[in-house]
Amino acid sequence: MVTIANDEQNIISMLNQRDEQALHETEQKYGAVCRRIANNILGDERDTEECVNDAFLKIWNSIPPASPDDYAAYLLKIVRNNALNMLKQRTRAKRGAGQLPASLDELSEILPSSKNVEGEVEKRELLAAVTQFLRGLSPKHRDLFIGRYWRFSDDETLAQKFGMTEHHVQVTLSRLRKKLRQYLEKEGFL
Repeated sequence: MVTIANDEQNIISMLNQRDEQALHETEQKYGAVCRRIANNILGDERDTEECVNDAFLKIWNSIPPASPDDYAAYLLKIVRNNALNMLKQRTRAKRGAGQLPASLDELSEILPSSKNVEGEVEKRELLAAVTQFLRGLSPKHRDLFIGRYWRFSDDETLAQKFGMTEHHVQVTLSRLRKKLRQYLEKEGFL
């Protein structure tokens, strides 16, 4: 773990010094995971490349002044937000690009819509409740849940990563959604 932190600090240092090598290092270290997250959302290689390139440009333009504690998380959040914004801009009549629609449909049965949640404070409370729920899960279940609903990975990818069958992934995610629903009901969100 020390080498990861050192690598990230070296990249941030290079960015602070406006050394373009930082972008090359970022591509080498994080390019594949950035493309995987973007492609899971967008489902199109050209859009994925554009999304990742835009994220690298945002990194270049934001550091400095930003100085993230976790460079990888900072980068991946930018990639994810870029991809979600690109998907919104497409305005297609037909749904189905990437894993986003399926993932959101699965969670929409549990999480209240923004129309039902009054104000930013309640959104933050809901986020805190979901975070607390995730902390109570085993590391494997937490990683599975995040893989599906944050990275938008498909069942096949998750099955390979966690050494499970696709059916087992689906059943486990269904049970986790049920537990999340029960937790949110108990906490007064549903």
